[in-house]
Amino acid sequence: RDRYWAILEELFQELGYRDYLGALQRYRVEHPQDMHLLSMSSFLVDYPFANRLYPESLDVLERLRQWGPTILLTDGDVVFQPRKVERSGLSEAVNSHVLIYIHKELALDDVEARYPALHYVLVDDKPRILAAVKEVWGNRVTTVLPRQGQYAHDANALASFAIPDVTVDRIGDLLDYDLARLLAAAPRLEAVRR
Repeated sequence: RDRYWAILEELFQELGYRDYLGALQRYRVEHPQDMHLLSMSSFLVDYPFANRLYPESLDVLERLRQWGPTILLTDGDVVFQPRKVERSGLSEAVNSHVLIYIHKELALDDVEARYPALHYVLVDDKPRILAAVKEVWGNRVTTVLPRQGQYAHDANALASFAIPDVTVDRIGDLLDYDLARLLAAAPRLEAVRR
């Protein structure tokens, strides 16, 4: 078990995203006789992702859809990530407008080509992603950091990257925002560095 988590972390450092199935495959190469892998595989593939969504996540997506096209922009592996998005109910919540890249912050030209807009709102729990997107899109994006998830509380990341335009304690707090308030939060100049 500890070796699986070590492999998962190695892959994260190598790929930049959590590759749960890739880690399982690597573990299997090291332990080809371990029959527990079959149940672990089923556990991962059948994981109840809908039960793991943050409270009011789907309500927030419904609200955002009232303002314009809402796209789920995510990154991850080509097998597990689409299944996770589908089984969680997120794909349905955004009318199947889902983009999955290896590194989403490097695919912004493709995002713009598929979903052109004068202004974007990006909600992400990774300060690094928000800063990278702000660097490219500048005042054409409002960056929103919900303080949920392991990345949103990383003190080093919070101190190292541009301050998000909006910070909320939890994703559900976005229900208290209207579109005008979100758009007004993006500075008209480039992001201010800490």
